[in-house]
Amino acid sequence: MSRPRILVVDDEPQILRALETNLRGAGYEVDTAATAEDALSTAAARRPEAVILDLLLPDGRGTDVCRELRTWSSVPVIVLSAVGEESEKVAALDAGADDYVTKPFGMDELLARLRAATRRGTPSGEPVLDVGEIRVGGRPVQLTPHEFDMLRLFAQNEGKLLTHRTILREVWGPAYQVESHYLHVYVSQLRRKLEPEPARPRYLLTEPGAGYRLVNPASRP
Repeated sequence: MSRPRILVVDDEPQILRALETNLRGAGYEVDTAATAEDALSTAAARRPEAVILDLLLPDGRGTDVCRELRTWSSVPVIVLSAVGEESEKVAALDAGADDYVTKPFGMDELLARLRAATRRGTPSGEPVLDVGEIRVGGRPVQLTPHEFDMLRLFAQNEGKLLTHRTILREVWGPAYQVESHYLHVYVSQLRRKLEPEPARPRYLLTEPGAGYRLVNPASRP
């Protein structure tokens, strides 16, 4: 069985070497690139199962690489961001990245997020979502149309970080891009209805400054 191929894009040689060594040790084939141009050409020549992408590159931004990839590929993308690059990180997620890891990061965390991203990118042969009556603790839960649409969006993207802008666009429509106060209200309502302890959510988690993700606590990294 062939080993899954990962493309690592970073202009720092030490990080490239460390990632390549650890990923190979974890059972992956690894291609590397140090520029945006090399990243796109390598991804086109040898299609990877996932891309680990630094946000700041010498000839462009990781956000632009991700946006270009999304014109012809749905490969999972995990961006690497340094503290203070929150706006770039959110822009990359809005451009189609699947997740992010903040530098300095632990290799175990990165590998866990990589496994989660590649699982989401692998077709299961099952329907994306089949929703019947929603129950919590054996009792039925009544959701408003917007609450239901939000929950469906989260369930279709379990484990994936969804930015504020993505949720607004998918649930309320393209005219809603910056009304993040909508999300705070509706996420709070969903938590009150679905979480055992809404003040300490286990399922619908906040990623500060970025968005929200729905997780299965049993499989969290």
